[in-house]
Amino acid sequence: MSRGKITTPSSLAALAEHRMVIEAVTPEIDGGRFAAKAVAGWPLKISADLFGDGHEVFSAAVILPDGREERMAFIDNDRWGAEVTFDTPGPAAFSIIAWRDVWGTWAYGTRKKVDAGQDVSVELMEAAAILAETKAPRGTTSELKALAKAAKKGDVEALLSPGAASLMNLIGPRANLTRYPVDVPVWVDRERAAFSAWYELFPRSMGPEGRHGTFRDVIERLGYVRDLGFDVLYFPPIHPIGTTNRKGRNNALRAEAGDIGSPYAIGSPEGGMMDVHPELGTLEDFDALVAAASEEGLEIALDIALNASPDHPWISEHPDWFERRPDGSIKFAENPPKKYEDIVNFRYYNDDGTANAPFWEAVRDLFLFWAKRGVLCFRVDNPHTKPFPFWQWIIAEVRQEHPGAIFLSEAFTRPKVMKRLAKVGFNQSYTYYTWRNTKAELTEYLTELTTEECSDYMRPNFFTNTPDINPIFLHTSGRPGFRTRLIMAASLAGNYGMYSGFELCEGEPLPGKEEYLDSEKYELKHRDFDAPGHIKDDIRLINRIRQSEPAMRDFRNLKFFEASDERVLYYGRFDEASGNYLLFHVLLDPLNPAHFEFEVPLWEFGLTDDGEIGVTDMLYGNSFTWHGKTHLLTLDPQERPYAIWKLSPPEAAE
Repeated sequence: MSRGKITTPSSLAALAEHRMVIEAVTPEIDGGRFAAKAVAGWPLKISADLFGDGHEVFSAAVILPDGREERMAFIDNDRWGAEVTFDTPGPAAFSIIAWRDVWGTWAYGTRKKVDAGQDVSVELMEAAAILAETKAPRGTTSELKALAKAAKKGDVEALLSPGAASLMNLIGPRANLTRYPVDVPVWVDRERAAFSAWYELFPRSMGPEGRHGTFRDVIERLGYVRDLGFDVLYFPPIHPIGTTNRKGRNNALRAEAGDIGSPYAIGSPEGGMMDVHPELGTLEDFDALVAAASEEGLEIALDIALNASPDHPWISEHPDWFERRPDGSIKFAENPPKKYEDIVNFRYYNDDGTANAPFWEAVRDLFLFWAKRGVLCFRVDNPHTKPFPFWQWIIAEVRQEHPGAIFLSEAFTRPKVMKRLAKVGFNQSYTYYTWRNTKAELTEYLTELTTEECSDYMRPNFFTNTPDINPIFLHTSGRPGFRTRLIMAASLAGNYGMYSGFELCEGEPLPGKEEYLDSEKYELKHRDFDAPGHIKDDIRLINRIRQSEPAMRDFRNLKFFEASDERVLYYGRFDEASGNYLLFHVLLDPLNPAHFEFEVPLWEFGLTDDGEIGVTDMLYGNSFTWHGKTHLLTLDPQERPYAIWKLSPPEAAE
């Protein structure tokens, strides 16, 4: 029986070149089809399985586009890792190289023979040969010559010294050098993409009682938003609103005289998505608002809602940009059984399956239009109802001119759809936080977001509420529920946000629905922001902690701990690089107090169960010492529904 031909000389050579094994690289998204996300100035952890045949010593490094190498360190079980830092927002990449460490292998075997009292004369000859093959980069010639002399004299201890190991680790020969075949793409964001606090308001509600607000009125409110500690001020659509099928108050199908309509029904004879509603002011007024916000340390975020009212100018200018029914009539938006009679559908693909390119380009241009006016934060309405290739192309196009642009995906939909949107480029994502209320639900969901593969590309933005979503939990929780949902949103995620009125504990629902009664989407709201019962002090506190404590930045450092009461969520944010450690206790029951036992995680600091650790109560500012691992705490929904502790381990205090 003849053998089949397995390899050709060329394939044999190609296989032989890759003697080292490099696999299971992270972060690598779908084999490199999509970019992992990093933040300029933040360390990016890279790891891989690296091994080879035999008992040789191996080495590896991460290779960056500029040629820099960052050596990888052995972790365990053939897993190696390194941290790299990218300095500039924009596209980047990395790859990995691994090799048989010739000098390291020699030193490892020779040390064993020396310790066993065996003759190493041949090993000294091997060392001399290795050193002769080694090229000395500038500044290392004298050290290399010294090692060569030691080999000639037979000074094996000099050759096995830590100094020799350090030098040869840098300049020693690399055998069977193998490179990972993929340049793994990375998208590097500015920090605000990963760490931000958003506040949403309707500009039209910022005027005095009885008057439509303007951009100039919003300028007067910037100090309020900044005082609360937010850094992104987000507006629903600010464009002209259609009149055809305009919705009335509380989403009534028929508008009464004076009803202002939903800002999501975009377009009228006054213009479309690159225009502003006349009652808000002019584009020049908007420019003044953006400039004033910048002086306050705030960025303006706009809602890009691809919703056209039946009065949108594009309908007459570009009729082929809209979906039509068989009878030729324009198709209104609907999500059965819901209908949106004041909105019509755009057409993303032609009948032959090709992209409706002129429309795609127009949407790209509207993003670029607002970016040129100083807006680089975009909340995108319902992106999951538009094609994924559309968003992948749009985001890439905008980033070519504005690598600092931030896209927030408002997609409350299936998990894999949400994750795909993050893969194609969205910097931040709305999440299921709004509907996660129990300890088990929150722990499971946050463990997924912080430890599974999605943590390499999907950044959650925990909104406490939105104009569309009045969470059922808040309908009956009273003020304690608003306080705890705020604290968890701001401390469990790097990005979080709230819709105006949350600080006043507004929660009256439209009967039987997860919506607000007298919704601001359909009418003006004039609030007394100093009304009794507000939670502005809680907002200021948590935003101040977020800014002052390094552990609050990268949400993936989250760790959960056990409290003896299932109504208490207990977790920590630990940043070892800065030595910053915070613990949180949050009472999930807004009606009843909890008296419970918890363990201080002394083990995280290498302390024994009877050790002690310094602690500061971040609510009241007093400092003391916790002695031992087990402690008791009472949380009362009316007095103190949460606790935040800053830990000072002994070495930090020293």
